Amino acid sequence: MNQHTLKQISEDTIKLAKQAGASDAEVDVSFGTGQSVSVRKGETENIEYNRDKGISVTVFFGYRKGYASSSDFSPEAIKDTVEAACNIAKYTAEDTFCGLADANLMAQDVTDLNLHHPWQVSVEEALEIAKRCETAALNVDKTRIKNSEGASVSTNEGLFVYANTHGFVGGYPSSRHSISCSVIAEQGGAMQRDYWYTNARDANDMRSAESVGQLAGERTVRRLGAKPIKTGQYPVLFEAALSSSLISSLVSAISGGNLYRKSSFLLDSLGQQVASSLLNIEELPHVEKGIASSPFDNEGVATKSRMLVENGVLQGYMLSSYSARKLGLQTTGNAGGAHNLVVQHTQQSFAELLSMMGTGLLVTELLGHGLNMVTGDYSRGAAGFWVESGVIAHAVEEITIASNIKEMLNQIIAIGDDALVPSSKQTGSILIERMTVAAG
Repeated sequence: MNQHTLKQISEDTIKLAKQAGASDAEVDVSFGTGQSVSVRKGETENIEYNRDKGISVTVFFGYRKGYASSSDFSPEAIKDTVEAACNIAKYTAEDTFCGLADANLMAQDVTDLNLHHPWQVSVEEALEIAKRCETAALNVDKTRIKNSEGASVSTNEGLFVYANTHGFVGGYPSSRHSISCSVIAEQGGAMQRDYWYTNARDANDMRSAESVGQLAGERTVRRLGAKPIKTGQYPVLFEAALSSSLISSLVSAISGGNLYRKSSFLLDSLGQQVASSLLNIEELPHVEKGIASSPFDNEGVATKSRMLVENGVLQGYMLSSYSARKLGLQTTGNAGGAHNLVVQHTQQSFAELLSMMGTGLLVTELLGHGLNMVTGDYSRGAAGFWVESGVIAHAVEEITIASNIKEMLNQIIAIGDDALVPSSKQTGSILIERMTVAAG
């Protein structure tokens, strides 16, 4: 399967939809392959292959919309899929906000963002990499690391084409690879687990298997010896691996679906101060090899770099054409989500953030989904480390951290320079001035 074949299928499908009487139509055709292996205690656990393909067709008869999909690319199956979409459209209610994105917003120049880097790794080689990763983790502390949840290596590549009746046809190949490891340590009858991973578009950009395993082992061992703390109000430092969850909460609150349904704690916040003046977030869709890079969104709309939040002031929403019309605005090219959000740091290292915090809580794990998107009330189970005088004192577990996400965003007092790269949301560790920390 190649890009030319998918392009031909998409164009043929658009023609069928027009012949069936559709006023407009859009088609997404994709094909992907992958391989994943895992080991545990030096033995092979799983070897998996995937080979996926699919076509989805959306047709519009005026303001009536129909959708159907198939995994069969034969001419007969595609014809049946188009007919099914058309039949569904006949029975749907009119929605004056539906339809393709405006023709003048389509991407004109589909830039190659260097997203496709196949990794020709055999099963035997992948298993060897996974074993090296797990061995490195177990060797961190042979006395206390008693068990393993295993190490895995995966590689995936795919291609897609999106086309619509504006005449837009675009697509590109991409790849993504990863190595991960999780181990279990024991001390005094208490057990702890932790993990680490690396992922990238290009396998050459990943961390070595040994470094991933070593970090997994070190993170696991340091969680041993947890001690209780007193319930109270304390500064809270979210390590870089978790800070992106705060940014995700902000993104959800400014996404079109939540806004037009009025289920967001940031309604009517465009141009308003929504966070600390230290918070600056850029959306950079055209980063080469970026995890969330794309020259156009899921509707063919050209993506553009922009400041999403500048000095704490919200500069833009995250909108598709549908949600934009519901809000009386224009799409921001975010049908399908955000494209590489980069949070600017405040020039402090992780060690400097600990020193700045003084006494408080370093959070390294979050449990549950305790955010009320309407009110912003935030409550999550957590684990991490108690910090005294800027130095990690001991591990803590079975605690709850609570606040309101609006207050948390406004109480950001520092952002570290320790962002994990690559990531779709790149941010360093984030220090919040004060939250309620409840001991278990």
